Amino acid sequence: MTLNQKIIEDLKNSIKARDEVRTSCLRMLKASLKNKQVEKGRELEEEEIQAIISSMIRKGKDSIKEFSKGGREDLALKEEEEISIFYEYLPQQLTPDEIEKALKEVISEMSAESPKDLGKVMKLAMSRMAGQAQGKEVNEIARKLLS
Repeated sequence: MTLNQKIIEDLKNSIKARDEVRTSCLRMLKASLKNKQVEKGRELEEEEIQAIISSMIRKGKDSIKEFSKGGREDLALKEEEEISIFYEYLPQQLTPDEIEKALKEVISEMSAESPKDLGKVMKLAMSRMAGQAQGKEVNEIARKLLS
């Protein structure tokens, strides 16, 4: 079963179970996938679906920060719940220690020495860790290692 089929199947099940949060979340995800599919003019590949899910997680985390600043903890909690649902459709996420280990390998392979090499390191690292780590987190750890 492809990731897209799993999302559609889970949406059907959440509607039957009357799980409003999951249904809303999966409808939003399905709409984003459909928009990207129309834009590309073809079926999406697994990596593209994972990238869309990662993007939605990133937007959700940004929303949580803004809601917390604005004193809207109820909306921040709703976003957190949606993010946890999105994570179910991504591969197991790497821990910061695992990300650091992978980055050290990439840095030694490329003989990167300074922050000027960050772009090259990020490109290779993100291709290896696609869907398993958020780019912002990888970037922060890479900056720390290169400085």
